[in-house]
Amino acid sequence: MSDKNAIKVEPVALTRKDFVPGNEVRWCPGCGDYSVLAQVQKMFPEMGIKREDFAVISGIGCSSRFPYYMDTYGFHTIHGRATAIASGVKLANPALSVWVVTGDGDGFSIGGNHMIHLLRRNIDINVLLFNNRIYGLTKGQYSPTSLPGAKTKSSPFGSIDNPFIPASVAFGAEASFIARAIDVDVKNMQDVLMESHQHKGTSFVEIYQNCVIFNDGAFADVSNKKTRPDHALFVKHGEPMVFGADQNKGIIIDGSHPKVVDIGKEYPIERILVHDKTNPLITNLLLQMTLDNHFPTPFGVLRQVDKPTYDEGLISQIDAAKEKLGEGGLEELLALGDVWEV
Repeated sequence: MSDKNAIKVEPVALTRKDFVPGNEVRWCPGCGDYSVLAQVQKMFPEMGIKREDFAVISGIGCSSRFPYYMDTYGFHTIHGRATAIASGVKLANPALSVWVVTGDGDGFSIGGNHMIHLLRRNIDINVLLFNNRIYGLTKGQYSPTSLPGAKTKSSPFGSIDNPFIPASVAFGAEASFIARAIDVDVKNMQDVLMESHQHKGTSFVEIYQNCVIFNDGAFADVSNKKTRPDHALFVKHGEPMVFGADQNKGIIIDGSHPKVVDIGKEYPIERILVHDKTNPLITNLLLQMTLDNHFPTPFGVLRQVDKPTYDEGLISQIDAAKEKLGEGGLEELLALGDVWEV
């Protein structure tokens, strides 16, 4: 990427207040979206980017009100198309830090096709996908991530669908950065947001978010402080996979399968599996643990690799074409004579 198109990171004295607009935030009392909003407003000033160099793009849904609540440039777009429009924003102005805010329905139902192509292209965009396993704005229908048996307005006898694991879909699309956070865990969310920002390419962050009205307690095992230590695994690159209230449990590979063990004489810390965010086998193993009740749910950066970005490739291609063929112009293009008769 040429210097003129690079994001200019300068010492900018901003605080959270600079990103808080004057309009009223309208989510249900107790909604997990408030927590995510607070952390994004807190982390943006720490990224060293001028406020006018951010763009927050959303689709349709409760989470998609986000641009109204960030005092930056933003665009509340149409259902499922936030990723497509954000791609155009980034390619038209590569100097912007572009953030997509979407939900499990918006991003993986009507918007699923756009999502996978953004991820495979690896455009330098940050995606925050709020997963509450329900359609909230349209009043409680089951979503692509609702668990089997979920009784909702559109599945009164229980959902019989197999759910998506959003992070697994991102992995299948060859995303270069995959992470997971939960609305009530501020520290982990802050770390994930900063690493997402620092990553070059598409960063995909799945955020477990509680819908207090239509799916309250969907993530109770990992959101409750008392049960979280035994049900959540916070992974860090280069560190062993340990969890539990006393950090006395760990993950090992038993043959070719993962296994939860008690750390001690039989299974010392040296035998515990070490997280490697660059190893696809490790990422896949963590993702397969997500809905398995025998294992804790993984959080943190699950996958991060360096890959060429689409925007860099496009800019390089355009620069090369200009150098070879000159600037050209629209009038000249229209007069080329490449026509056909019908």
